[in-house]
Amino acid sequence: MSRRQLERGAALRGMVSPEGIVPLDAGFPLDGSGPDSDCNVLHLDMDAFFASVERLRDPGIGDAPIIVGGTGPRGVVSSADYRARARGVHSAMPMTRALRLCPDAVVLPPDGRAYRAVSEAVMEVLRAVTPLVQPLSLDEAFLDVSGARRRLGGPVRIAAMIRERIRSEQGLTCSVGVAATRFVAKLGSTHCKPDGLLLVPTAGVRAFLDPLPVGALPGVGDKTERTLARMGVRTVGALARHDGDLLRMELGDKVGTRLAELARGVDDSPVTAESVDKSVGAEETFDTDVADPGTVRKELLRLSERVGRRLRASGLMGRTVSVKLRRGDFSTITRARTLPDATDVGREINAAARALYAESGLQGTPLRLVGVRVEGVVPAGGVHRQLALDERETGWRDVERVMDRVAERFGPGAIQSAVLAKRDENDV
Repeated sequence: MSRRQLERGAALRGMVSPEGIVPLDAGFPLDGSGPDSDCNVLHLDMDAFFASVERLRDPGIGDAPIIVGGTGPRGVVSSADYRARARGVHSAMPMTRALRLCPDAVVLPPDGRAYRAVSEAVMEVLRAVTPLVQPLSLDEAFLDVSGARRRLGGPVRIAAMIRERIRSEQGLTCSVGVAATRFVAKLGSTHCKPDGLLLVPTAGVRAFLDPLPVGALPGVGDKTERTLARMGVRTVGALARHDGDLLRMELGDKVGTRLAELARGVDDSPVTAESVDKSVGAEETFDTDVADPGTVRKELLRLSERVGRRLRASGLMGRTVSVKLRRGDFSTITRARTLPDATDVGREINAAARALYAESGLQGTPLRLVGVRVEGVVPAGGVHRQLALDERETGWRDVERVMDRVAERFGPGAIQSAVLAKRDENDV
């Protein structure tokens, strides 16, 4: 959760009027005819997900605060549990600062494979309720439960059932907002974190929204918030009452109209079933800026192989390879190349990434971060590669699949390309 999300959550918890908000112990008819009768949208958000998974994996941590993230000089926080958050730690914070705020924290590197496995189990719980599940990330999703009401009862009962299943099966807690619209449901889950369930009935939406700072609305960044403040608009209620023409004049037609609608609780965006990721990527921030082209090429190879593994694990392939190159002053360029055929082979991805780096004009320039991404991905089953006359299949896909199986059995460091195993980083 970002710093801005944390600030919004604090604002919600501190300023929301209880009027119109249904308490957790309210009785709800089995037929769903209660105050949740038209509130078919649920937003589920796992509580401090990465840190909570790590605490489950190692009970020996006890009550110590947990921070998940990079441990090098330029490491950043990926997740922090609520003990660490209470001391001011938040995601995207430099790890050095986080440890000054919370020196007794247990710091752990992210384990993407473990988090994905738990996330998949949680999403299966949601899909057992409804096919209309829209994951936003590993730890949050929207659900439309309108089709599950006759089978499972009203939305609040369904939300309570989901929370209990996740607690009993995964040992984790989550927070769920229930409302008639997506953005109100999401604000509801933020308001009741951690480990909460909140219904915002349609009749109570304005009472819920009006006291909030305008920064709580989706799409209101720092710049928009400052513009609204200059107009004397600091709360959602003030925004809802403000002259629409003036809003559009200051913010533009699209933004002004959209924010005015949200302030009144109007949001017709539907919950859409999950779709295939449009891209798969990986990036690395160096501990110190790296100018040596050999070291950069070696990191591009490492990242290309990682992207290839992720593509194969997801059953995806893609044609467009892009690289991200960030200088020491944080200026960033990206370059992309479209291949003749879709691929999931790290060697082929790396060939394109190396060429893009060579053409970037940044060889020898100190770089803070490099990244590799494959875009325009499609299911591998739908890709048919036609070999040209006399062209032979290289066999690299088979080699990398064998490497996948070895890594799955013995760990990701059990087998790697010979180049990555060499001590001389210039020998690439």
